[in-house]
Amino acid sequence: MGASGKVAVVDDEESIRQTVGLALRREGFEVTTWEDGEAAWEAFRQKLPDLVVLDILMPRMDGLELCRRLRGISQSLPVIFLTSKDEEFDRVLGLELGGDDYLCKPFSMRELVARVRVLFRRRALGQEPTAPAQVLVAGDLTLDLDRFEAAWKGTPLTLTVTEFRILHALARHPGRVKTRQQLVAEGYPEDTYVSDRTVDTHVKRLRKKLVAADEACEALETVYGLGYRWR
Repeated sequence: MGASGKVAVVDDEESIRQTVGLALRREGFEVTTWEDGEAAWEAFRQKLPDLVVLDILMPRMDGLELCRRLRGISQSLPVIFLTSKDEEFDRVLGLELGGDDYLCKPFSMRELVARVRVLFRRRALGQEPTAPAQVLVAGDLTLDLDRFEAAWKGTPLTLTVTEFRILHALARHPGRVKTRQQLVAEGYPEDTYVSDRTVDTHVKRLRKKLVAADEACEALETVYGLGYRWR
C-alpha cells in the first residue's frame, strides 16, 4: 500500500510480537521485534527506528523506563504504548513521559495499523519539496503545520505529535475556550475514547515546555470547570 518506515515492536508476549509484526509488514513497514526493554534499548542506542510500539509491563526493563531513556535521545520519536485496560495510572504516566498514543489490550490489528499510519503521515508532512509551507503565528508562537515544528520567540519546542495537535487546536483560536472533549477530538482524531485526564497530562507537558523556553510564558491558560484557552 505504499507504506514505508522502520517500526520496532517491544513486547514480552511472543504472540503479540508475531501478530503485530505480520500486520505491519503486510502494510509495507520494516519491522524489528524485541522481547524486553533491555534488549531493545541496547539496539536503539546504536540506531533508532522511525516509530516504537511499546508494551508497558515487561521484564528486565519496563516500557515506562525505556520510553524515559528514548526521550533522552529523541523528543520526536513516535511511541505507541500497549497497556491493559486496568492500568490507567501507568497509561497516564506513559503519556507524561512522552508517549504519543496508547492502545488497550486486547486491540484490533486494523486499529493499530491505522494509528501507525497516522503518526507516519504526520511526520512525513512537509517532506514533499513542492508542498507550500503552512505556518500559523499566534503571538510569540510559531507553528509549522507541514513539518510539525513549533517555536516560542524563535526557541524551538520539541513536541510529540499529540502535543502539537493540541497546541494547534488552541492557538488557531486565541481567546476561545476549548473543552477537554474538543481537545480529545483534535488531539486524538482516530480515538474518541480518551479520558479528560489524558488531555490534562498533555497540557501539563506543553506548559512545562513553554515555560522552559520562556519563564514568563502564561499563554496557555486553564479555565476552571471548562477547559483551556490560548491567550
